[in-house]
Amino acid sequence: MGEVYRARDSKLDRDVAVKVLPASVANDADALGRFEREAKAVAALSHPNILAIFDFGRHEGVAYAVTELLEGETLRGRLDGGVAIPQRQAIDWGLQIARGLSAAHERGIVHRDLKPENVFVTRDGHVKILDFGLAKKVEAPAQKDQSSAPTGSGHTEPGTVLGTMGYMSPEQVRGLPVDPRSDIFSLGSVLYELLSGKKAFKRNTASDTIAAILTEDPPEITGSARNISPALDHIVRQEGLDARYERHRRMRDITLERTAKYAKPASDPAYASCTVSALQPVKSPDAIRGEMKKRGYTLGGGYGDWKETTFRIGHMGDIPLEDLNAMLDVLEEVAIA
Repeated sequence: MGEVYRARDSKLDRDVAVKVLPASVANDADALGRFEREAKAVAALSHPNILAIFDFGRHEGVAYAVTELLEGETLRGRLDGGVAIPQRQAIDWGLQIARGLSAAHERGIVHRDLKPENVFVTRDGHVKILDFGLAKKVEAPAQKDQSSAPTGSGHTEPGTVLGTMGYMSPEQVRGLPVDPRSDIFSLGSVLYELLSGKKAFKRNTASDTIAAILTEDPPEITGSARNISPALDHIVRQEGLDARYERHRRMRDITLERTAKYAKPASDPAYASCTVSALQPVKSPDAIRGEMKKRGYTLGGGYGDWKETTFRIGHMGDIPLEDLNAMLDVLEEVAIA
């Protein structure tokens, strides 16, 4: 929503983008509210994968926002024609989107309208998430839900459907409360489209699309002629596009999933079994063991390739659970290639 112009910041001697509300909605309270919410949501975030905002205000009755100037095109432009994106490129873009969303979620902000039109790829391959006009704060559980919609009012009543058809999560379609898992579903839809060249839930009518989101699983990406990793297919379709609302609650779990169990065998060392599933390549087991050893941790047997690695972490002595979690944090840090 809005018209975007290229402009020059004479004070700092740089090119910027100026977004203004079109005259047709300049006096619309809902449009003004959404425009202001978007500016405030983006201003609360500072992340390389989220469009930066420099200023916001009104001039002669026209609301405007000054942002960084981007040169490139949206993912929709890259996807026009139904051509799938090469796997490694899609993974790279997906990871950048996930990192930007993770930063928003850590500040209690859910985007609620992630789609190819709202993801921009610069000429050097850097991804920026756009349009937080439907974004919602979810950190205050005592507040009533402000579910989502294609055009939003400042205080959406429960049961109102907001978002973009085909990318909305099942809970959005039903008008239910949302949390970061809604964005994970939308990211799964975007990744599916990048990898397959097809929309995950495209049907002939809106009602058929809604029914598909609520009741159907998209076809396996590996079922196409493309050589897509089964592990990647699983992450996108099962961890992302899970209609049963069993998706990971945290966005970073999509980029690097871990599960751990704390056990103390009779020999007395405390062990953790940790499974790491990554969208991006991970280092070899020997390399990871070496890095962990430098930091005081001993890894037991494990296996690994580009898509999945399973390790057994061993450390002598009684390890409190919080120390175990710290150990897993270190493993995450050193595992990525």
